[in-house]
Amino acid sequence: MARKAAASSRQGRKTAAHSRKRRSTASARSRTGRRWSRQVTEHSDALTLDQGVFSSRDPKRIAASLKRSAERSKRRKAAPFRSAMSMLTFYINRAGRNLPAARKKILMQAKDELRKQFGKA
Repeated sequence: MARKAAASSRQGRKTAAHSRKRRSTASARSRTGRRWSRQVTEHSDALTLDQGVFSSRDPKRIAASLKRSAERSKRRKAAPFRSAMSMLTFYINRAGRNLPAARKKILMQAKDELRKQFGKA
């Protein structure tokens, strides 16, 4: 019986130490999160984007810019439509909960417009 109590108390200590370790890793990850997504946007082989492409309030303008960038880019590996849609989805997903509903609506409309411009709608 004493062995069981000793074993369970050791497990409790492991769990506490493990959770402390976890918290420090999570906070370190949150500090570098923005840099990681920025680096992917700027240096990945996906696309060479126009400056401020996602800050526009017009879905047609966003879609046109992504299409233009996808067709011009020498760095992309996939077809232009797939690259443009991937970059737009990447931006939406990385923003996550920080993306206001109105902004997300515009970006989702840009997805629909992108499909139309590529003749995929």
